[in-house]
Amino acid sequence: MQVNAYLYISNMKTKKKIAYRTDCPISTALDIWGDKWSLLIVRDMAFKGKYTYGDFLNGGEQIATNILADRLAILESGGIIVRQRHPDSKAKILYTLTQKGVDLIPALVEIISWSEKYHDVHPEAREFAKAVKKNKKGLIGKLMSGFKK
Repeated sequence: MQVNAYLYISNMKTKKKIAYRTDCPISTALDIWGDKWSLLIVRDMAFKGKYTYGDFLNGGEQIATNILADRLAILESGGIIVRQRHPDSKAKILYTLTQKGVDLIPALVEIISWSEKYHDVHPEAREFAKAVKKNKKGLIGKLMSGFKK
């Protein structure tokens, strides 16, 4: 079953289309954030406090500008992030996680734990995984509470 969602992206001249391939929950989620870059953008917002196009572009992942713009648009269309005016600069856009985006934090924590278990990861990721093992529920709650309005 294919479901199409058309969402207008504010302040953009085009509509971004997400074509959901099936009604499978995993497939539907992957249609929004299952590419190489989208969860890294969410990670940067959730764990690193990055919220502008420039923050993401200079985040060390070497994402191309056209890919970054496309992924931000898809995440916005999927309801994971919202864009708004930056309070300090009219030239900048501020991206923030929606509740739907914040609700991805537990999944990111699980991905970090899985990766640390099976791969050689950055020392900070190893320390984070240790903290998860000690108090996963408390850590996730603390991370998510930082985004509550």
